Amino acid sequence: MTNRIGFDEALELYESKDLNYLSKLATDIREAKNGNKVFYNRNFHIEPSNICLHRCKFCSYRRNDANQPGAWSMEIDEVKDYCRDKFKNGETEVHIVGSVHPGRDFNYYLALIQAVREELPKSVTIKAFTAVEIDDMTKSSGLSPVEVLKKLKEKGVELLPGGGAEIFNPEIRKIICPDKTDAKRWLEIHKAAHLLGMRTNATMLFGHIESRRDRIEHLMALRDLQDETNGFDAFIPLLFKKANNPMGHLGEVSVIETLKTFAICRIVLDNIPHIKSYWPMLGKDLCQLSLLYGADDVDGTINDSTRIYSMAGAKDENPVMTAGDLEKLAKEAGYVAVERDSFYNELSKK
Repeated sequence: MTNRIGFDEALELYESKDLNYLSKLATDIREAKNGNKVFYNRNFHIEPSNICLHRCKFCSYRRNDANQPGAWSMEIDEVKDYCRDKFKNGETEVHIVGSVHPGRDFNYYLALIQAVREELPKSVTIKAFTAVEIDDMTKSSGLSPVEVLKKLKEKGVELLPGGGAEIFNPEIRKIICPDKTDAKRWLEIHKAAHLLGMRTNATMLFGHIESRRDRIEHLMALRDLQDETNGFDAFIPLLFKKANNPMGHLGEVSVIETLKTFAICRIVLDNIPHIKSYWPMLGKDLCQLSLLYGADDVDGTINDSTRIYSMAGAKDENPVMTAGDLEKLAKEAGYVAVERDSFYNELSKK
């Protein structure tokens, strides 16, 4: 691309105190790509378990085993019941992410996807499993990432979420998530998915011990892969939340730093179509503000089906937004809400 921003220029913008200028730059880009639209979908989450092998220091969600208070692990029949309970408002997507459970093998996850596919209408897209979960499946099955992805795709997985990326800098990862899938493997798995024709998302966890330089390097690694595969649909900046985890003493970054980060993400990631503002993590007010700093997607209705951020101290302990709520949020920020499917096809009003 011509006029593509480089590392030094991106860092200079990040260090700028001119928040209005950053907002204008990011907004010009988001409106050139997506006009005055703010996208949302009707979705719910399935989180099969929070019992996890990994001990990420930023995580408020994980538990060691089934005996620890707050732990859960869903059997296949429970997943089916859960689908029946949550599918009630014309949802078009189910988002499945969880832990790296020490007692679950690849066959469990294949059975889980098959059960979800059988339980829900074909009109509901299955978005499932982070690269970290996929990596664990390769270890338990002895299969390559491509082989694992092919089998999941055969069962009904159509696209991957973007979790597990955290921050790519290996020195930071050694501190915050030392035994987790590394950046090279994360990128390899997403590349494999792209080459199989599967769309994916990407994320970055910010606001802990990483620097602005680390964030820009992370974004540029994603930009490089997108240049190669064009497989990412959306990027989600994820704000570190301090409650109930070993890194809580760090506190949380300011609203200004959060908004600057959204703007820089939009400016640097010139080849990723959408920047998503995940309202269960940011809260509704900050989510709305982020629409003025490059975000053009507010995720979905959720239907009180995720606990990952509520356990970390997010404002919305029971995250639910109706389609009407999301439309109002967009309108109040000066934009037009557009319901989409999982692939950003626009849907007509229901």
